[in-house]
This record gives sequence, C-alpha cells and structure tokens, in this order.
Amino acid sequence: MALSLPGERSVAAASPANILRMIPAWFARQKAARARRLALQRLLDMDPAQLRDLGISRSDIADAMQVGNGRTLPWC
Repeated sequence: MALSLPGERSVAAASPANILRMIPAWFARQKAARARRLALQRLLDMDPAQLRDLGISRSDIADAMQVGNGRTLPWC
C-alpha cells in the first residue's frame, strides 16, 4: 500500500486524465522511434566513402543504435 500525502491526489483519481495524455504521448514516441529507425537504416545503407564525407563511421552508427538500457534496437 502506498503512502499518500494530504495534498496529493490518489492514483485512481489521476487515472482518467493520465490516460487522455498517455495516448497522444504514445503516438508521439512511436513516431519519433520510427523516424530514428529510418534515419539509422539510411545511414547503414551508405557506403564507407559517404559515411566518411559525413564524418561518421559504422561504429558511430552502432553506438547510436544502443538504447539507454543497454539493449540494441530490435531490427539490428
């Protein structure tokens, strides 16, 4: 059981408002993740000379594909 301070709303009271905010936030996260995947895939499709022109290497791309918790993106 969680301790609730007198000035705080309960979790149940906050749920409907949170759900209405969560749906657009979820779509925004999905859109951003898709854009990131597409950008990284386009970089992977480039040859080494093109990457060198951009000042990056394949290892830089691999580093960018790392997710914050240490996992890689599922399509890698």
